[in-house]
Amino acid sequence: MSAADTLQSVTKGAPPDRTGASARPPRRRKGALLPYLLIAPAIIVLAGVLGWPLIDTVLLSFQDERRNNLWAGTSPPWVGLDQYTAILGDSEFWQVTLRTVVFVVVCVVLTMLLGLLMAMLLQRVSTWVRLLMTAALVAVWSMPLLVATSIFRWLFDSDYGLANSLLSKLPGVGLRGHNWFLDPVQGLAIIVGVVVWGAIPFIAISLHSALTQVPQELEEAARIDGARGFGIFRYVIFPVIKPVFVMTTTLNVIWDFGVFGQVFLMRNAHPEPEYQLLGIYSYSKAFESNSFSQGAAISVITVLMLAGVSVYYLRQLMKIGEVE
Repeated sequence: MSAADTLQSVTKGAPPDRTGASARPPRRRKGALLPYLLIAPAIIVLAGVLGWPLIDTVLLSFQDERRNNLWAGTSPPWVGLDQYTAILGDSEFWQVTLRTVVFVVVCVVLTMLLGLLMAMLLQRVSTWVRLLMTAALVAVWSMPLLVATSIFRWLFDSDYGLANSLLSKLPGVGLRGHNWFLDPVQGLAIIVGVVVWGAIPFIAISLHSALTQVPQELEEAARIDGARGFGIFRYVIFPVIKPVFVMTTTLNVIWDFGVFGQVFLMRNAHPEPEYQLLGIYSYSKAFESNSFSQGAAISVITVLMLAGVSVYYLRQLMKIGEVE
């Protein structure tokens, strides 16, 4: 090969070809299939545990299965889209959907705001205080749902509740024997408190980890340029933690949309119509109205509502992976 050919090959980014033969494609590295083989058992288990129940739920939503079909062991008749038509044409379903959306928005806003404030507080306290706060957050996060709900039920009990006792000590406030759950707004506010209280630890610890990645030089430069308070957070800190903030917010939306246990336990396993969210509504249709197919159809509609949020969450995960 001449010197000119060699120079031309180097400028094009390709190694000089001394044999004159065309470059061979790189061989597939040995063990390239090993990662897929390692995750195959987990994929199979997830497909069996999550995939098949989802498929069975979708099929059930196109049938009309009731309790007599279960007792007799007979196959339910196929009704096509009748279940979806009945649900989407029911005004009660849209009331429950609106209530669920408002509930989710309130829970997510409070959780992200309080979690962010807690994360910023963790960054500004001393090491031993941070360790104590982190241990408390982990204890709250690991507390079983039944225990947390029981604590809130005791706090707001009409006869022996600590909240009524403390608030009644304020001048002009008489809440002795007050039942918070007679008013759905007050009752749902307490349930929001249960949800937010249990979700703050994950958000606070995640955002605190993101805050540790903010370069101190950027904050110092912003202060030198005259930035103060909220300006530093808006233009310096938040752009750095934004990927984690968006990811945790999206994940929180998915969790709060599926809230079930808090409402179910706070209302003694019989939530009134004013307390029904989509999860409770699907359960009541399936097991109280004995229309399993209608409950399945509501579940499928809920999954479709969350599909867009899930896709957005996966896109954020991919973006974070690309940045790293």
